Amino acid sequence: MDLVEIVPSFEQYAFTFGGVPPLRRVTPGTALRLWSDDAFCGALRSVEDLSSEKVDLRYVNPQTGPFHVEGAEPGDTLALHFVAMEPARDWGASAAIPFFGGLTSTDRVATLQDPLPDTTWIYELDRARNTVTFVAGHSDFSVDLPVEPMLGTVGVAPPGGEARSSLVPERFGGNMDTPQMRAGTTCFLGVNVEGALFSVGDGHYRQGEGEACGTAVEGAMTTTVIVELIKGGGPAWPRLEDDTHWMTVGSSRPLEDAWRIGQVELVRWFGELYGLHAMDAYQLLSQITEVPIANVVDANYSAVVKARKSLLPTASAYGGLHAELRQRAAGLL
Repeated sequence: MDLVEIVPSFEQYAFTFGGVPPLRRVTPGTALRLWSDDAFCGALRSVEDLSSEKVDLRYVNPQTGPFHVEGAEPGDTLALHFVAMEPARDWGASAAIPFFGGLTSTDRVATLQDPLPDTTWIYELDRARNTVTFVAGHSDFSVDLPVEPMLGTVGVAPPGGEARSSLVPERFGGNMDTPQMRAGTTCFLGVNVEGALFSVGDGHYRQGEGEACGTAVEGAMTTTVIVELIKGGGPAWPRLEDDTHWMTVGSSRPLEDAWRIGQVELVRWFGELYGLHAMDAYQLLSQITEVPIANVVDANYSAVVKARKSLLPTASAYGGLHAELRQRAAGLL
């Protein structure tokens, strides 16, 4: 399988889903090796670099893409299988940004309190040990943490000619910030416009569930992805499959509505996978699901609803495409 390598320039970054001409046209079955910049466009490189001084919030979460997938039409299903994610720099950055995060006043959770201190942490990458090092900024403490690469943003263009900020997660995908978006996962997205116009970015070297302070260990990433297209069957919300789980992602505010969306989408998917009546799927999933919070800081919040495959009879989604893509991926590693 041919591997197409793309390293965009700053002028080629996209900062929205939709509203941007395609960076390249690709055919289904193409394997791409994509470089993406970190969420801050590389602006935070030391603990002295503060987001209020260095980060332009118009230019955060730069996307590599969008890519026009030949033959993709509204109502189709785009499948993106993530083969590998590799840190593309030897450091990552995280920050407490004024009035942004889960435990501070924000523009929507408004209080009379001052913002938390504008603070930056730099995590040095040890490639040999596959770790990043947290060094406390106000205490005498450090700890090495395993690198667990993921992508914060994966999405397609929204319907209706909309252009949505790359900070936003919604039914088109976007800034879901789920650690489940990692190597070995296949992401299924409903196509809304001709060509799908998908893009990826916002690499994280690791992130806790919820992304509490609003930023992960943000880092440039090299992502290998196989692109496939399924005619018809476009899901209403993002679906994920890996070797162990069926997963759906809901994004909304308040958080319980994100949870509800993910639950409903998995009920629908189980109707397709197992022929279950919605009430039976509702009952079964009530007993087996796991629901990690993806993020509680973006313009919408995101929740992942997971069902463990080992608890269930064998089933096949989209003609067994995930298993097929796993085999193809093995030839690229």
